[in-house]
Amino acid sequence: MRTGRTAHLLFLADATSVHTQRWVGAMAARGWRCTVVSRLPHEVPGAEVIALGTGEGNAQWLAAAPRVRSLAHRLRPDVVHGHYITSYGFWAAACGVQPLVLTGWGSDILVSPRESRLVRLLTGWTLRRARLITADSRDMLTEIATYAPRARLEQVYWGADTDKFHPVAKAPWPFRIVSLRAWEPNYHIDVIVEAVALLRQAEPGAAIELHLLGGGSMEAPLRSLVRARGLEPFVHFHGKVDEDRMAALVNQASVSVSVPASDATSVSLLESMASGLPVVVSDLPANRQWVDAAGGFVVPAGQPAPLADALKALLREPRLAEQMGRRNRATVERQASRRSQMDRMDVLYRQVLGWTP
Repeated sequence: MRTGRTAHLLFLADATSVHTQRWVGAMAARGWRCTVVSRLPHEVPGAEVIALGTGEGNAQWLAAAPRVRSLAHRLRPDVVHGHYITSYGFWAAACGVQPLVLTGWGSDILVSPRESRLVRLLTGWTLRRARLITADSRDMLTEIATYAPRARLEQVYWGADTDKFHPVAKAPWPFRIVSLRAWEPNYHIDVIVEAVALLRQAEPGAAIELHLLGGGSMEAPLRSLVRARGLEPFVHFHGKVDEDRMAALVNQASVSVSVPASDATSVSLLESMASGLPVVVSDLPANRQWVDAAGGFVVPAGQPAPLADALKALLREPRLAEQMGRRNRATVERQASRRSQMDRMDVLYRQVLGWTP
């Protein structure tokens, strides 16, 4: 490093999130000293974690800002990076330390500011203090630009681990449908269950399985729905699993489904594509950025019948599904491997510090 010491990245981010853990771990592996200030404690590979133990809600985030500012000035980082604009991003901006980098995650840009005038004002205040803002979809960057930030805007993907998520040889049966999304209302897991029920009615002799990863607050009603539709022998509730177990399940799947009501570029979508799967996704700008007719199906959010039709087409045409999977793998290798994206982010940090042109 030009400074003669290990440069220090201070992350304001949720230490319990696997996305935080992967990003910070990638930077630690590239030689940065990393500290994570998080509301809740959790181990982050390669980093010191400072847990503040604060409560949730706008009032608590605002009240903790002076404490975060004092901590940041004591740590004296080279770069402050806030992940999730409407919470940790606000804390990062409140530190008053430059250069400030911010990363939008999705709902913090596309949903929350539209639901509260206070949140929208704080979002604009936060964004206008950054030198660099990243997001993983064009629609997010377009929305960020409406706040007139003075920062450089860059599209940076979380990326998929193309070593762990990769195509494997598999038998044509059973037809394994996998969902990696959280069991929360936004992700329409109930719609996936209903679509599988319709698919089984249309293809009564087919060996069909649904594998649900992610976990969440909707587990009880989802299990009730599965029982009501007579799907218990065919639906597997895996919940939250580590990345190795997730990769094993995804690599063995036949198709991946992701049909949320709102989303930015989904890491789980990129991971599914890296595994060489055809994908069925909801009709959102971020999904259309990755999926076209050559890689899968785009269906209306919240509607089981079109989803069931897309799954039926893939079940009946395995050669088409294979072609789509090859296309998706090539797309991720070319544009969204985690290694290449984190290499790029390493360069961006150096640029905001003036170390590289």
